[in-house]
Amino acid sequence: MLTLILGGARSGKSKLAQRLAAPGGRVAYIATATGDQDPEMAARIERHRGDRPRSWQTIEEPLALATAVERASKEADAVLVDCLTIWLSNLFWEHRDRPTEQVESVARVELQQIAEAARPCHVILVSNELGSGTAPEAAISRAFRDVQGLLNQWAAEAAMRSSLQSRASLSI
Repeated sequence: MLTLILGGARSGKSKLAQRLAAPGGRVAYIATATGDQDPEMAARIERHRGDRPRSWQTIEEPLALATAVERASKEADAVLVDCLTIWLSNLFWEHRDRPTEQVESVARVELQQIAEAARPCHVILVSNELGSGTAPEAAISRAFRDVQGLLNQWAAEAAMRSSLQSRASLSI
């Protein structure tokens, strides 16, 4: 099963995701942020670490998200990915010399692999809604916002398909 939690900054997405994952038994938490950006981000990461149960396995993976989800799904009942937005930012930085379309393609393939990995366990994806504000002035910011919107659409479609498949298997 695949679940997408989408919302604005500081809207409670991570806490909701943790509540959904908690009944899962063995939980793997995949963190996409790295603390080397600045002290404020490092403090946020520490707060997130303190918010989750110590019994959960934490996997810090800023780029190879699909591989991390695939590995974790083999041993966990629930895999929580927090968050797609930071991961996409990491992807944009890693491929900063490539056209946006190539980054978009990489993101889509990764998300398809994540959806496949969600079959044996519950995968919960946390992502930010970025498209409700004004259009950013810088081209790279507009490109990021646009790809983030597409990523959220793809994740929502995959979660909907997963939900329909789960219902179908329950009715058999």
